Amino acid sequence: MVKIDINKIELVWPAKFDDKGKIKNIDRLYLPFQIIERIDEAQSIREAKIDGVQKTLFDYWNINENVMDKEWKNKLIWGDNKIVMSSLLEKFAGKINLIYIDPPFTTGADIKLKIKLGTNNEETDKEHSILEEKAYRDTWGSGFDFYLRYMYERLVLMRELLAENGSIYIHLDWHVGHYIKLIMDEIFGYDNFRNEIVWRYGKMASSTRKFLSNHDIVLFYSKTDKFIFNPQFLKLDKPIRRLAREVKDGRLVNKKDKNGKLVYINKDIKIIDDVWDDIPIVMHASPQFLDFSTQKPENLLKRIILTSSNPEDLVADFFCGSGTTLAVAEKLNRKWIGCDLSRYSIHLTRKRLQEIKNSKDLIKEKSTYNNKVKPFEIINLGKYERQLWQDNSFSGKDKQTILYEYLAFILKLYGAKPIMGFTYIHGKKGKALIHIGSVNSPVTIEEILSSIKETIQAGTNELHILGWEWEMGLHDLIEKEATKEGIKLVLKLISNEVIEEEAVRKGDVRFFDLAYLKTNTHINGKTVSIELTDFVIPNIDLIPKDVREKITKWSDYIDYWAVDFNFKEDTFVNQWTSYRTKKNRVLKLISESYTYNENGTYKILVKVIDIFGNDTSQVFEIEVK
Repeated sequence: MVKIDINKIELVWPAKFDDKGKIKNIDRLYLPFQIIERIDEAQSIREAKIDGVQKTLFDYWNINENVMDKEWKNKLIWGDNKIVMSSLLEKFAGKINLIYIDPPFTTGADIKLKIKLGTNNEETDKEHSILEEKAYRDTWGSGFDFYLRYMYERLVLMRELLAENGSIYIHLDWHVGHYIKLIMDEIFGYDNFRNEIVWRYGKMASSTRKFLSNHDIVLFYSKTDKFIFNPQFLKLDKPIRRLAREVKDGRLVNKKDKNGKLVYINKDIKIIDDVWDDIPIVMHASPQFLDFSTQKPENLLKRIILTSSNPEDLVADFFCGSGTTLAVAEKLNRKWIGCDLSRYSIHLTRKRLQEIKNSKDLIKEKSTYNNKVKPFEIINLGKYERQLWQDNSFSGKDKQTILYEYLAFILKLYGAKPIMGFTYIHGKKGKALIHIGSVNSPVTIEEILSSIKETIQAGTNELHILGWEWEMGLHDLIEKEATKEGIKLVLKLISNEVIEEEAVRKGDVRFFDLAYLKTNTHINGKTVSIELTDFVIPNIDLIPKDVREKITKWSDYIDYWAVDFNFKEDTFVNQWTSYRTKKNRVLKLISESYTYNENGTYKILVKVIDIFGNDTSQVFEIEVK
């Protein structure tokens, strides 16, 4: 048995130590980020950015961008927060002033999200994918030790990202608060524990087996003893006579006059202590309510952000959920980085941030917040995360063997078998031949045309294309070509669930038919508007029955759509958008007009996001004169 040298108090769990008695190293990966969408970016900035640069379907996040730059854009990142934080370290180690996280509590509760359908506010539950369950379903099939390891690794990375004057607030409940407290003492140091905040939210859960649950806790740690702390105050209904108090060296002490006598004052405010019983939960009738079961009130985050950061500081939330931290940071003039594993959460947050420009004052002091969202970017690790998975998952010692094992793995998941003798065809399922796209590049029109040619040569008439990403504007063109050649063409999306070991083990991986959209273009001289005329999800049998029964027309499947009127095969720039909100369920199906400065041929990209958070894009050319 390995002897572990214990010289301090710490929490121990199975597999915390290696076979030499040392704490296992945390895998630290640096992967480049891809910018997949820019919101509210000025056209002039875009033109300057792409001038003289090779254009691609996405941009790389410019690693030279500094958080202090005037050109800084806030970041909403889709991906596993462990890999995201690892990838941020090179640029942001020691740069983040405040971190707030609301991680899973391991309660065993199956958390579901409510999605609304169409204009009549019909509701249904949104089931999580296996990928999303890692973030939103508080069940840990690998045991509680997995949860502790999961949190330990991420908290270590968060400490490295914090600035010397930085603080971290961890929102927890009675299930795990005491465990995380011990882990935080180990990582941050017992002396850097500042307080345990009790948030008494006023909603009592009924119980006959224990005391009623009526609060959460928020652990407050700093990185050093030089942390930002701005005391907050509450207005009293009636003034009271009290000793005057002041903060010295980070401590609250009695105030004395120049003669050393205690100072008394009539106070109509009091300093906020560590029991917060004045902030209710987000009720259904609240304008903030988003039908997100773990949503926290904006005033809770307002208090934390005002206390432990200053204007222009950088705030981060790596379990951003419905986006409360980011929305409040935006309103309080802080820079921010948000991350979540759920595609639906990223979409919900994107809408919430865009709504700020139309929002009323939800955080009362009008002088302290912005009323229009500043430009921000939506980012992911995209092909790099998939490439890493491919390299780590297959045992081949050369690239060709790794590629073969990857193809065989995808074919097995699809219920197909490999076949040899082709360049583009990789497998067969029944009578259908199969082509599989690369992990690190979109399936192209040329790729599909070559696969169609080999299908014809093989003497069969059915072809399935499986891809992670797709060349924009591909659907209509390739469907016409396949029909002309007498080929039944099926386009299937490879989900990111494929890279999740648990999803594969449970047999929960599905391949969904590629959705597509149709538009009409209205041109009057150099002025253009786009009409959305159809949105098709080919295999509706995979959509839950209760959802299908509430859908009355094709547009009910759409939650959001946006247009880039001057797409240059670079990152999608959101120049016009329409989306459903809690109050306004009407979706505009014709865009506002856009006027070009000069005659010529232009590309337009239309992006649709459905009620499940999946996006579908189409690009086409127009000519104005």
